[in-house]
Amino acid sequence: MGKSNGYRVEPFGSSRQMVAAASAVNHEQNTIHLMTEVDITEPRRLIADYRARTGERLSLTAYIVTCLARTLTEFPRFNSFRRGNRLIVLDDVTINVLFERQIDGETVPEAVGIQAANRKHFRQIHEALRAIQQKPSQHLGSATGMGWIRFIPSFLLRTFVRLASRSITMQKRFGVVAVTAVGMFGAGALWLVPLTSATVTVAAGSIVKRPAFIDGELMAREYLCLTLSFNHDIIDGAPAARFTARFAELLASGDEIEHKFAPSGAKQKRPQET
Repeated sequence: MGKSNGYRVEPFGSSRQMVAAASAVNHEQNTIHLMTEVDITEPRRLIADYRARTGERLSLTAYIVTCLARTLTEFPRFNSFRRGNRLIVLDDVTINVLFERQIDGETVPEAVGIQAANRKHFRQIHEALRAIQQKPSQHLGSATGMGWIRFIPSFLLRTFVRLASRSITMQKRFGVVAVTAVGMFGAGALWLVPLTSATVTVAAGSIVKRPAFIDGELMAREYLCLTLSFNHDIIDGAPAARFTARFAELLASGDEIEHKFAPSGAKQKRPQET
């Protein structure tokens, strides 16, 4: 690192170069965004109850991934990608989850694919995410066994990203559907607008408390700010809206947590908003 004349020069590391290359390619996609709020009071209550009983903190990101995988089984066309004039529809649902990692002193996002998410229950996805979080951040790709990508020359990175986005092998490994939850650490109402190449991207923003009338009573509820982004080459606005509505319904229900973790007799009637 050099320093002179009131400024310093730092290296632009290989991890940031990969992020820059991916962002440049992602910018080429025709993307539409839907922003919404989902009442997650019930799943948050179930997570808090489980922690009080066991001391274990369940992953809200894992819950989002689980509900998204269930939604994709009802909308199989959304689990696809374009390859020239053909649409490749994948049988299994692999969901790409972005993790924030410290690599060589830099904070960078690293993508990890949760494979066969449609055939996994919440506990399995929760444990998979926790295992990834506990892996040491040695270098970009270390969490997925693709550490070799750091040796790709910088001038070839964009070409690599484009080729990977059309590769059936890579899409089966990392998925065409992505989830990022870094926005949940924000304060106040916060929605993210991701720069993405995925067919469907769910960006979880902050969680805010808002009053709502439930059965004629004013109650405090917790709402998750969500942005769902869709590749407009594949998905139009109306199907995207129906997908979002179904995903929000599953997310608000808490059923994926309740079926696995709630004690016997703990099921509560979910109030209907007026």
